[in-house]
Amino acid sequence: MSTPGNLTAVLLVVAVTVVVGGYGLRARSTPDFYVASRTVSPLRNAAAVSGEYLSAASYLGIAGLLVAYGSTMLWYGIGYTAGYLLLLVLVAAPLRRSGAYTVSDFAEARLGSLAVRRTATAFVVLIGWLYQIPQLQGAGLALHAALGAPAWSGAVLVTAVVLVSVIAGGMRSVTLVQAVQFWLKLAALAVPAIVLLLVWRGAWHPGGSPPPAHAPPAHAAADQGGGQALYTVYSLMVATFLGAMGLPHVIARFYTNPDGRAARRTTVGVLGLLGAFYLLPEVYGGLGRLYAPHPAGADQADTVVLLLPGRLVPGTVGQLLTALVVAGAFAAFLSTCSGLALSVAAVLSQDLLGGDVRGFRRASALAVLAPCGIALLLSSGGVSVAHEVGLIFSVAASTFCPLLVLGIWWRRLTALGAVTGMLVGGGLSVTAATFTLLGAGGPGWAGILLAEPAAWSVPAAFATMVGVSLATPGRVPAGTSVMLARLHLPEALEAGTQGRSTVAGDRSSPSAVRRSRDGHH
Repeated sequence: MSTPGNLTAVLLVVAVTVVVGGYGLRARSTPDFYVASRTVSPLRNAAAVSGEYLSAASYLGIAGLLVAYGSTMLWYGIGYTAGYLLLLVLVAAPLRRSGAYTVSDFAEARLGSLAVRRTATAFVVLIGWLYQIPQLQGAGLALHAALGAPAWSGAVLVTAVVLVSVIAGGMRSVTLVQAVQFWLKLAALAVPAIVLLLVWRGAWHPGGSPPPAHAPPAHAAADQGGGQALYTVYSLMVATFLGAMGLPHVIARFYTNPDGRAARRTTVGVLGLLGAFYLLPEVYGGLGRLYAPHPAGADQADTVVLLLPGRLVPGTVGQLLTALVVAGAFAAFLSTCSGLALSVAAVLSQDLLGGDVRGFRRASALAVLAPCGIALLLSSGGVSVAHEVGLIFSVAASTFCPLLVLGIWWRRLTALGAVTGMLVGGGLSVTAATFTLLGAGGPGWAGILLAEPAAWSVPAAFATMVGVSLATPGRVPAGTSVMLARLHLPEALEAGTQGRSTVAGDRSSPSAVRRSRDGHH
């Protein structure tokens, strides 16, 4: 593997990120930093959403899981994409029409409760930090495999670059960076994949013949079928289908659209871009099962995307392809960590540091440095990056998915129901994830249920929210009908019928003040 070429690729990605992020120096106002003044076009926003969504789990982890466990892991790519179909149908446009800056804003405006806001803020920070840890660990893994650098170097480098980008211009800066990084990631996987397929089919032999293919790993438990494998598939579908709408950094991107119609168009664009991208990890996973060395563990399989080009294409061409893949991997770490840092910084700034530009920048430092410190203290523990992210999707699906779906579509939701449901769903899924990452699950059904908790934690969260809300009918907020009208009426119709006035009973809340501050109602 060409260390100078790989180092050059990483430095070029860092340079592009810093230069493109300089666009954010134009950001001056609070709306610039939080929602890019709500002026992001659907096409650019679709690329930015895809850029931050395609994390280490998508770029490295899916192929690694396919190598280690076989075809059942195809559901990761399918679920990650299909989640946006549900987001399009249920959440995208109403969430934009809420006028919120963050999911905490939405929760408070919908239910009129500081308790709901604080609970939502706590889970935004928890999910954001948990999600950043595997990205930083993946960066260390990638730099170690590509450059021989110590594992801590990847986390430190990603943290430094993300901190500069977020502090420089907030959402305005990061939006353009993420859009550029999506196209880089797509090209960085697509070009080598085409070459590898040509070599595999015998249509091209650059630099000599590839090594002989070997039998796929025989230990892949997911290939064996049975009740446990079927449960794993269904639980994985629940987590990935519903988790996307509960990820704070994904939700935050829809606040940047000019209106609800643009939010829907953005989501359609994301579906197309993700559908194209997720064809590629399957290529690497399939070829990796034939040509890559058998991994010692699921976490080691994450390197197959980085190692495969050099193994199938010896010589200079293989080195160039490897450098391209390394560049895309580093872009994946940067773009996802940027989005996560933004979402965490936004809620910390509004709830703890005053909500202005200065408070946002101070919150950004905490949002980036805290998970870096945790990542440096922890090791991956033999768990694949994609599986770690899948566990975080379970937490998101068990907390914010019920809050958003019921908050948008069910008028009888109460603040007590929302808080209790988030605590139950979040508590169950976080506990299961903790046991899994510590290796305490063990074999058999107990280990499977803890490793894939979404199939039972998500229904528990929904049932708790509905049950507690039905038991407290007197606590339905007085302005619920007006708020739901705002969420579901097109902006032009709402302007005509309400004179673009603030929702009754919501003007004094922090979220309403922030919405009126930048002229969005």
